[in-house]
Amino acid sequence: LLWREPGGQLLNEGRCYRQTKTFRQRHRIQDYHETRGTMRVLLFLALMVVRWRSGAADESLLAPAAGTKPHIVLILVDDWGWANVGYHRAEPTKEVQTPNFDSLCKQGIELDQHYAYRFCSPSRSSLMSGRLPIHVNILNDDPTYYNPEDPVSGFAAIPRNMTGIASKMKAAGYATHQVGKWDAGMATPDHTPVGRGFDTSFGYFHHANDYYTEHASGCRNNKTKPAKHENVTDLWMTTGPAVGSNGTDYEEALFKQHVLEVISSHPAGTPLFLYYAPHIVHTPLQVPQDYLERYSFIDTVDRQIYHAMVAYLDDVIGNLTAALKTRSLWDDTLIVVSADNGGPVYPGGGANNFPLKGGKVSNWQGGVRVNAFVSGGFVPEGMRGKKLDGYVALADWYATFCSLAGVDAFDDRAKAAGLPPVDGLDMWPMLSGQNLTSPRTEVPLSPGLISGDYKILVDVNQQAGWTGPHYPNQTNPTGGISASQQCGDGCLYNIKTDPEERSDLAKMSPAMLKHMQERLQAWEDTAFNPNRGKQWPGACETALDKYEGYWGPFLP
Repeated sequence: LLWREPGGQLLNEGRCYRQTKTFRQRHRIQDYHETRGTMRVLLFLALMVVRWRSGAADESLLAPAAGTKPHIVLILVDDWGWANVGYHRAEPTKEVQTPNFDSLCKQGIELDQHYAYRFCSPSRSSLMSGRLPIHVNILNDDPTYYNPEDPVSGFAAIPRNMTGIASKMKAAGYATHQVGKWDAGMATPDHTPVGRGFDTSFGYFHHANDYYTEHASGCRNNKTKPAKHENVTDLWMTTGPAVGSNGTDYEEALFKQHVLEVISSHPAGTPLFLYYAPHIVHTPLQVPQDYLERYSFIDTVDRQIYHAMVAYLDDVIGNLTAALKTRSLWDDTLIVVSADNGGPVYPGGGANNFPLKGGKVSNWQGGVRVNAFVSGGFVPEGMRGKKLDGYVALADWYATFCSLAGVDAFDDRAKAAGLPPVDGLDMWPMLSGQNLTSPRTEVPLSPGLISGDYKILVDVNQQAGWTGPHYPNQTNPTGGISASQQCGDGCLYNIKTDPEERSDLAKMSPAMLKHMQERLQAWEDTAFNPNRGKQWPGACETALDKYEGYWGPFLP
């Protein structure tokens, strides 16, 4: 299967918000506050030590595109629906309360045609590597996958020898930090955030974990008598398990605190590259009780929790921007915000992509056209408040950041290993107003393609329908669009005049259909599809023995 989410046990657990107080009383770790109190010291030491296995090589430095190097804060929101943010609501609704996101978008540039892959890991692999998913990873494999016959690409997510964007930024003099969801590889130290160039990291490797225990799947322990299944914790701090942090608070609260510590301890005179990938709004749907109660007027449980989680994240974003201003970093900061895919409208997802068709795991616009904008004091004054409709893909931020940092985006390490080159495009000329035309004219969807004003989809496409402005609802309380559409060799849409994909033009525009089929085949001929292997037993052995119950790299 192309789409693999965590095991059913995690996603089907009871809602932890109902037992938050009791849970914390039972599982609070006594030295939690002491651990948090030493965070600044740990961050400082991490920057002082040798940068462990970053994979960075000598890079070609160039003049920064904007003259000076901005601080860059990259925020990738998980499973964020098109209609689950205020600025996409033509008519305000009290269930969508995102004042901080809305304000940032208003002060910055809305990216109305920003595209991601239809689910998690390929989007994150694309963002970190600068390759379109078709050239790096189109699978949502578990991070424990390994093919011992391929030491370069026989792993989940990003091949070992591709240079991560953080390595490029570090070569340009940036301090680099990752917080939150990784989902871009775990097998070796080279696959971790530090291995991809981050000075520090605090987050998890899998598609999801529990917000209160940080458990993600588990392993069979054959050393016990009798053998038994044991939960494994997924929470990692730079080069080892984040012992003492898991089970101490709501996970997004831990990430918020770490983000604020990174900003507050950042040394003056050094450019900052901060990648914050919240767990919110991915399942399991869990949120602190006080946020849940704010949305007690919503009569559908999944929609209630989902909106409460979005509100929680919006408050985190408010804290983050306030911290940047307190440290006098705001005027020199570029903030880039995007979702990693459309909102999940399948049963238990809780999201809404109204008025777009479909959602996460589908190639309809609701699955791949995502919320996105840039903001911060570094955005040129003449561009603030604009909405741009040029195509942007997640891969394009790699080249854009390299341009702003003054470092060549070319990946020598990947070339030497025979891997696909960086194919992200520099968007700064468009964002800065030098021109208002995007250099990107095509977005491959695997399978499917956007080219110019047109989009082609092939084969059977699930979730072939639309939600209403309030979804899920009492008519469909857990969500789910059951309709599918057989596209065969091609369904054709003009997504500029028909953004909701209601009129299939295949029969009335045969010449355009043929052109799109040829362009799609040209892209498919370049696809990168290594054998990534299977779940490797050594991953569990390492988790239980070496890391004493935590997930982490299981190969040298």
